[in-house]
Amino acid sequence: MIHSKRWMLATVAVAIVMTATGTGCKKQAANPFPASGVVTGWEKTSDTRTFAAQDLWQYIDGDAEQYIAAGVVTTSTADYKYQGQLESVVDVHTMRTAEGARKILETGLTREAKTVQLGDECVQYAQSVIFRKGPYLVRIVAYERTPDTPQALMALARGVEAKL
Repeated sequence: MIHSKRWMLATVAVAIVMTATGTGCKKQAANPFPASGVVTGWEKTSDTRTFAAQDLWQYIDGDAEQYIAAGVVTTSTADYKYQGQLESVVDVHTMRTAEGARKILETGLTREAKTVQLGDECVQYAQSVIFRKGPYLVRIVAYERTPDTPQALMALARGVEAKL
């Protein structure tokens, strides 16, 4: 009788711990958007907006189907400004798998793409940086080109990558 009570109490205790571990310790979704000033020279100038896969057309009309086919779950976006002048946008596409992020990255490659070290794979253009890390595809695009654009975008990309 004493052994069965102990066994029952132990079973209940294990069940409580497993329940608490299963619900209370889930990893929170990453917030990959650096706050103003975290990356030298960069200020976040807008709130982060997030679009579910079925609403992605509201943000990237015409290209949404490509992302949906690759397994996009959500797309989050925010605007940034470098040293009060260079405006850019950061898009973070959360895919179901790393393969989906790779597929989108490789689909848009052109001859102008310069491979750089960042995340799992990264390319840089004159006015953009695109990289993937696990199931995330990050696209950072500047609206204009200055002599500092490539270095400034890479600094922002490193700030985003560090938060993923």
